[in-house]
Amino acid sequence: MTLYTIDTGFFKLDGGAMFGVVPKTLWYKLNPSDDKNLCTWAMRCLLIEQGDRLILVDTGIGNKQSEKFFSHFRPHGDDTIEKSLAKHGFGLADITDVLLTHLHFDHVGGAVTRLANGTLIPTFPNATYWSNEAHWQTATVPNAREKASFLKENFEPIKSNGQLQMLTDGANICEGVHVKFVYGHTEAMMLPHIQYKGKEIIYMADLIPSAGHIRLPYIMAYDMQPLKTLAEKEAYLPQACAAGSILFFEHDRINECCSLKQTERGVTVDQLFKLEDW
Repeated sequence: MTLYTIDTGFFKLDGGAMFGVVPKTLWYKLNPSDDKNLCTWAMRCLLIEQGDRLILVDTGIGNKQSEKFFSHFRPHGDDTIEKSLAKHGFGLADITDVLLTHLHFDHVGGAVTRLANGTLIPTFPNATYWSNEAHWQTATVPNAREKASFLKENFEPIKSNGQLQMLTDGANICEGVHVKFVYGHTEAMMLPHIQYKGKEIIYMADLIPSAGHIRLPYIMAYDMQPLKTLAEKEAYLPQACAAGSILFFEHDRINECCSLKQTERGVTVDQLFKLEDW
C-alpha cells in the first residue's frame, strides 16, 4: 500500500463557526482570521494505492459553482485534484474508487464536473463512488439547518450515472482499509481507518478537522449534534492515543498529520508532520 496527499486548494470559513463556543482570544492563536473574521482552511484529500485499486478519499470543493457561491468561501491556491493526481503520475480515469466521507460541498464538490454545455457528469469516469444509506437520505432530504451544505448537483449525477454504492458501518473497502461511522457533525459521516507501515492512520474528516480541534471543547458550530461530537472525541482520542494511531487532517491549513500523547490535561498533539515525511 502507498498513500499520497492530494491537495485541492484552500478556502475560508468564519472562525467563530469553526471553533464554536471557544472564545476568539483562544482560537485566534491557532488559526488567525482576516478583517472579515474568516480563517483559511485546507481541502486535503487522500489517495490510497492498494494493489490495482486507487481509492480517493473526498474531492474538495470543485469549480462548478457560481461566482456568487464562491464569493462566500473564497477558494484560492494553485492546487487542484487534477494537478495533485498528476504529480504522482495519475489521471482522473485511473481512480477506481471515491470514498465520500460525507456530502457537504467542500468534501464532494469535486466529485462531479459541469461540461461546457451544462451537463453534469461524474469527474472520475471509471470509479465506484461510496456513501451510505443513512447519510445519503440526510443529504437528499436535508433539514433546514443543513440544507445549504448539501448541493444536489454535487452528488445526484453519481447515482443517475450508476456509479454509486453503499457501505455499512465497519465495512472494508479494500484490504487494510475500513470505515467507521460518526454522527455528531452530520448523519453517518464515514472515517476511513487505514493500516499503513505498521500503524493505523485515521482520516478525521470533520470530526477533528485540524490539529487545533483536538482539545475536547473545540467543536464546530456547523455540527448538527455537538454533544455527540464531544462524546465521539472522548471515545476516539484515548483509543487512538493508546494504539499509537496517526490522525490525518482534512482542513488544517499547515499540518497534515499528528501523533498523540496522553497528558494530565488529556490527549493532545505529540508530533506534527507531513505524510510524505513519515
